[in-house]
Amino acid sequence: MKAPSEATYAELKRVLAESIPGERLIDDPLRTLAYGTDASFYRLIPRLVVRPESEDELQRVLAECRARGVPVTFRAAGTSLSGQAVTDSVLIQLGRGWRGHEILDAGRAIRLQPGVIGARANQLLAPFGRKIGPDPASINSCMIGGIAANNASGMCCGTAQNSYRTLRDLRVILADGTLLDTADPASREAFRRSHAGLVEGLERLSAETRANEALAEKVRHKYRLKNTTGYALNSLVDFEDGIEILKHLMIGSEGTLGFISTITYDSVVDEPCKAAALAFFPDMATTCRATIALKPSPVSAVELMDRAALRSVQDKPGMPESLRTLPDGAAALLIDVRGHDEADLESRMAEVQASLEGIRTLEPVTFTREPATYELYWKIRKGLFPAVGAVRDTGTTVIIEDVAFPVERLDEGVLALTEVFHRHGYPETILFGHALEGNLHFVFPQGFEKPGEVERYQGLMDEVAQLVGVEYGGSLKAEHGTGRNMAPYVELEWGPEAYALMWEIKALFDPENLLNPEVILSRNPTLHLENLKPLPAAHEIVDKCIECGFCEHVCPSKDLTLTPRQRIVIAREMARLEALGEAASGEEVERLAALRAACGYAVDETCAADGLCATQCPVGINTGDLVRELRHERLASRAGLAHRVGRHFSGVTRMARGALSVAGAANRVLGDDLMEKASGSARRLSGGRLPQWTPALPQAAPVRVLKQPPSGQGRDKVVYLPSCATRVFGASRQDGEETRSAMEITLALLERAGFEVIIPEMVGHLCCGMAFNSKGQFEEATHKARELNRELLVASQNGRYPILMDTSPCVLHLQARLDKRLAVSEPVAFAHDHLLERLSLVQLDEKVAVHVTCSSTHMGLGEKMVALARACAREVVVPAEITCCGFAGDKGFTTPELNASALAGLADQVKGCSAGYSNSRTCEIGLARHGEIPYRSILSLLDRASRPGS
Repeated sequence: MKAPSEATYAELKRVLAESIPGERLIDDPLRTLAYGTDASFYRLIPRLVVRPESEDELQRVLAECRARGVPVTFRAAGTSLSGQAVTDSVLIQLGRGWRGHEILDAGRAIRLQPGVIGARANQLLAPFGRKIGPDPASINSCMIGGIAANNASGMCCGTAQNSYRTLRDLRVILADGTLLDTADPASREAFRRSHAGLVEGLERLSAETRANEALAEKVRHKYRLKNTTGYALNSLVDFEDGIEILKHLMIGSEGTLGFISTITYDSVVDEPCKAAALAFFPDMATTCRATIALKPSPVSAVELMDRAALRSVQDKPGMPESLRTLPDGAAALLIDVRGHDEADLESRMAEVQASLEGIRTLEPVTFTREPATYELYWKIRKGLFPAVGAVRDTGTTVIIEDVAFPVERLDEGVLALTEVFHRHGYPETILFGHALEGNLHFVFPQGFEKPGEVERYQGLMDEVAQLVGVEYGGSLKAEHGTGRNMAPYVELEWGPEAYALMWEIKALFDPENLLNPEVILSRNPTLHLENLKPLPAAHEIVDKCIECGFCEHVCPSKDLTLTPRQRIVIAREMARLEALGEAASGEEVERLAALRAACGYAVDETCAADGLCATQCPVGINTGDLVRELRHERLASRAGLAHRVGRHFSGVTRMARGALSVAGAANRVLGDDLMEKASGSARRLSGGRLPQWTPALPQAAPVRVLKQPPSGQGRDKVVYLPSCATRVFGASRQDGEETRSAMEITLALLERAGFEVIIPEMVGHLCCGMAFNSKGQFEEATHKARELNRELLVASQNGRYPILMDTSPCVLHLQARLDKRLAVSEPVAFAHDHLLERLSLVQLDEKVAVHVTCSSTHMGLGEKMVALARACAREVVVPAEITCCGFAGDKGFTTPELNASALAGLADQVKGCSAGYSNSRTCEIGLARHGEIPYRSILSLLDRASRPGS
């Protein structure tokens, strides 16, 4: 197929701009590279990225592309591992417009748009005791569109609860722009008339396949296993109706047959009682015999791990000591059992134990129901893939493949695979997988830069394909999708007859071959060796990134500019281009200049540097640390200014309070609307250097309250350190109920709890240093932290008294910077550990919202914060998918669009709440602005609901 010309893409963008806003038609070098990268080891850079927000827009895009012969590829979360979500043509990327959902039949079904994250679907179903069937390991990040398009399964899903088996209905848009709603009889009938050739063609292929006994039996055998290689040919033997065949062919089609705009799943029961055992066996053969014995027992999951896999995690914190002492050749099964109640669980555990009688284990098999140990066992299993990623050499990628053997031949298959790996020079390969399904993942580091590496990889894959697909009659792709990586081997696995059938299916749906060409089906025998992704060294902080995308869903800038993964992609590309030096071509020089010009805003200015990405990253990368390093380099010339601000900090905070007072006076004269417009104009004229005024801007804080005398002799003492934010920002002007500053609330609550409060000397001069650190001014940040450490030691008498800081991010920043004798808490932890036992609570008859700050997430305080709020108020709302608020210290003023993007949809979720509560004063400003309700310190809620205790 001839590639479209530059002029064709330019014309396409011009035509699409007539109906789609220009900001959703993207063709600049930085964002096409960033948005075009997925979790696979392939790289193709799209010529145009389009973000349609509705079915109508998508239909127009497809129509215009088809009219010009332009290929299109659909992208949801981009966690796909096999290259099915990359393109050098038009990439259709899902945004906010595709996150709709609806619960049906009291939770027995759920209707989802493709942009909904899998874990969010389960969150919606949880109140009904149900979940969706598929449970891929990436469920916290991957989207429904990818789950369905890849027929992703997972740990407990097997073949009975995958998308194919739990599909009820879908809405699909075909290559010609036609929309079919399989739940609507009128739509089905209209489609039968308008697309009679397609429907009749599918029914003909079904009849021919069922009549061909050998082929039909082969299809049934292949889908007895987990299988995502090629198209879902089981639809041809499972159904006779053309619409039903079409519906099920869409599952696992990887965007090559059409676009799933809505899918309705039949949900499955989520049994609440859970137990797990980590069983160790002397060798792989015994482990596989145990797997076969467990097959008929009532287990939810059986996960196999070989000795190399266990060795890769044995030295990580928290791992059981027994992992280190296992002999070579040993293997393990993680056995998960679930039940409707405790009696059901006990019965099932006993049945599992009986299944293993007579099979030798290295130690007795013991089940645990203790949550921490249960989670530890699953942490071992889920940590295997990233464990390889963390230790690989810089510049190499991580290959993860997933094959399936007939379970009765699993032990033979494992041994044969291991021999193949050693023969081709991959002794470090680890094996693990979903044992009940005969589904094995093998993971190894792979470089492509050195001579011979591509050829070595090709030799390995050729032999693996022959072994699994031909000799054992297994699946070359059990659950990760065919993609580009296995497309050259589809015919080898399925044979010429079934392969020809797949091409007929493709021709019926997409005769011009415009939907994700070269994915699943390809005539190119070396496709899997082309367009390999470079992973050059960029910075030691991020060089271990495997570009999986697990970080993206928690990033506050994900819908505005870039995600952590995409920032790393840009850093790597710039490093690669810079390393070329004088050898760079003119095009590469221009590309580097374009990336440098655009990265300031996209990479730096819109990064909240909150570190939430590290909480989701398999290898613990905090991309915020990289951005701070870049700021340090960029702002090195401002170190002198930072030094002066730090040495005159009390004066700076006084000026800030004065500016708030002036702004308040101006606002009283101009009103909110005129004030906001005037501020916006001034900000634009200043090139973004002036801050944006917001109606949620508080009054100046009354610091005089810190001069109060001691509250009484003989009481327990506490050191109270108000942060610089609470010393500057007082109560909200718009809060008609709470007129006190956070400092006043805190002091009143401590008095009620019977504490004598100690305020450190020179409190107006003190700062934790976070404000400097976030700007890359590390030296001054260190100075301020040391200064504060000294004063807190004095005030607390060397750690004799507990210390309360009223702002959570400050406490997180100080955790590794203060003397170990100092016990510093933020409001949630202090209330839980020191206040609740001293107070009597009277629950308020209110519905309130809680925002768990990113720092609270890092410190593991989310559950405590919600529990504290529930003890104080009748109903507590925790808005879904609102992670970091994006205010990020001062970015709510300097980059207000980040705060707005991060909190999009907040107001709808907190509607009806009397107020919102959190533990960071600056976050509360942005939350109040975009939540359209007052936001206050969590201590305010506790103060309102509490009375002095006994």
